[in-house]
Amino acid sequence: MRSIGEMARDSGLGVSALRFYDRAGVLVPAWVDPVSGYRWYAPEQLEEARLLGRLRRAGMPLADIRLVLAGWGGADAELVRGLLQAHLRRLESGLSDARREFSALRALLDHRETASMTSLHTTTAAARFSVPAPEMAAALDAVRFAAGTDAELPMLGGILFDIEGELLHLVATDRYRMAVARTRTIGHGGPRTQVIVPLPLADAMRALLTGEEPAELVVDGDRVTLETGDRQAAGQSLGGEFPDYRRLVRLPAGRRARVEAVAFRRALETGPVREGETREQDSEPYDLSVLRVAENGTVIVCDDGDDDPNNVGVNRAFLLDALTAGARDELILELGAPTAPLAIRRPDDEYAFSLLMPVRLEDQMSA
Repeated sequence: MRSIGEMARDSGLGVSALRFYDRAGVLVPAWVDPVSGYRWYAPEQLEEARLLGRLRRAGMPLADIRLVLAGWGGADAELVRGLLQAHLRRLESGLSDARREFSALRALLDHRETASMTSLHTTTAAARFSVPAPEMAAALDAVRFAAGTDAELPMLGGILFDIEGELLHLVATDRYRMAVARTRTIGHGGPRTQVIVPLPLADAMRALLTGEEPAELVVDGDRVTLETGDRQAAGQSLGGEFPDYRRLVRLPAGRRARVEAVAFRRALETGPVREGETREQDSEPYDLSVLRVAENGTVIVCDDGDDDPNNVGVNRAFLLDALTAGARDELILELGAPTAPLAIRRPDDEYAFSLLMPVRLEDQMSA
């Protein structure tokens, strides 16, 4: 017999995914300890787990996977072949439809007079000014977690420095979350400048910001330099267009609740989750927390049976990261409609916040 940890290691499915597939009745453990609730798997279930992983990566619905596993175990090869062939036809049809839609979208984009309505054209005019080191360090800490890692979208693998007048806004996003913070500038009198600083350079800058003295920031074409005393971090900015965060953060007011950060984190870490949902960007399973603002203004971490229409689902790990980046004992959670982003705000700075895209609960429950 394999423990759930051994099964996860040998099958590549992950512990949370195995728990989800157990609850969904797809891959039920051979034995569950009645006292501890610990799951144990029979040796022959390893092959089923690996098959399940392949089918999920191929996008097969769970209802069909149940039938494939049943046919596989019963040596019903004809049933299995039929299900696989039917799913392949659906994939091919879906790909053909997607290609047509993308062709139409490209045609629409070609006819747009400008792309400025949806993205920022980074402008790298020369600029030299100072920033308070503690403020700059805090701003980098507040947004770093939300930067992207998708090689196909390299411009999201950096932090946008948006310099205008007496303010420097820092922005990071991976499309599923966004973080915005700002710091003051001293001596910037030039035109608005936007530059995307790659993460390795941003991290090198953050490592220098340990003192109280102002740091000097220099933008010269595509080269960005931060100077503190006799030390500096310098490198080339990223090309491409960054999403226009100014349009993305114009959200309708939602239900607000103040939360004590440590207590709320504990409630998330120990509270109920809906396991086994898969992140679109990397096909990895994650735990989903479901939240609701109660009538008394407290935030409830809902259990599995709670299907209130005002519930909002969110990637728990992303929310925990945002709470850490908030760096305050008390934070404000703003929940709008179940399909609207969840906002995490600082009570003392409305311009420093994080946005998390919600997970559609009806999709998750039917997955």
